[in-house]
Amino acid sequence: MSAAEIDSFADRIRKHKGGMISAWVGIPDAMLVNHLAQEAFDAVVLDMQHGMWDMQSAANAVAQTRLAGKPAIARIPVGDFASASRLLDAGASGIIAPMINSAEDARALVRTTKYPPLGERSWGPSLALNHTGLSADVYLKNANELTVAIAMVETRAALDAIDGILGVTGIDGIFVGPADLSIALSNGDQVAPNAAEIDSAMQHAVARCRAHGKFACAYAGDGERAGELLKFGFDLVIAGAETIQLRAGARRAINAARRIASGS
Repeated sequence: MSAAEIDSFADRIRKHKGGMISAWVGIPDAMLVNHLAQEAFDAVVLDMQHGMWDMQSAANAVAQTRLAGKPAIARIPVGDFASASRLLDAGASGIIAPMINSAEDARALVRTTKYPPLGERSWGPSLALNHTGLSADVYLKNANELTVAIAMVETRAALDAIDGILGVTGIDGIFVGPADLSIALSNGDQVAPNAAEIDSAMQHAVARCRAHGKFACAYAGDGERAGELLKFGFDLVIAGAETIQLRAGARRAINAARRIASGS
């Protein structure tokens, strides 16, 4: 896939070009990312909030993702807006920012992910220029459209402020974190990302995105749940983390070997 095709990701997701499925990786290994990117994922998310990525390993993973012909998205740690700019400089196609609970939080995200006049992103995209093959002038004029800023909705406050968040110019879409949302809506009583109350909240989030002309993304723990969320109207979903997929694959292989060896 060419650089132009990889960098069409932002346009495709803004235009709701079919449900997308992304890999989700917290293990800081660029080669693991490259292997996953060979599969039919539409993108790869590097989880820097709960994963073990640092900036150097994440930049390498962005390169390996693009080498495999896929766009890379990074979820930054809470409030780490400085890393957002650096990851875009490294060639990431998008930033997911957790705990965006208000329009002001959303504006802070835009300031570091968008160039003027939308934001205040500073100049230094050396790796992004290498990856995209664009001149500095062309990149500057198009970067705000080539990359996406995604606000996480995962608290009661964020759900209440969703219209204000989506109304911020420069916020391209939202990412719903159903586990944290379930903790928030149950006042810390349970982690229940597939509960009926969460389904209702997620469908509400999709409806508000459509009303504002923005896209909606969400985390799902496995492929079955990911399919349900695509039916809800989400534009991009996660079909489980790499650790879950790795262990599930190992378990299937072990069980198959034991079954055949025992003759059962």
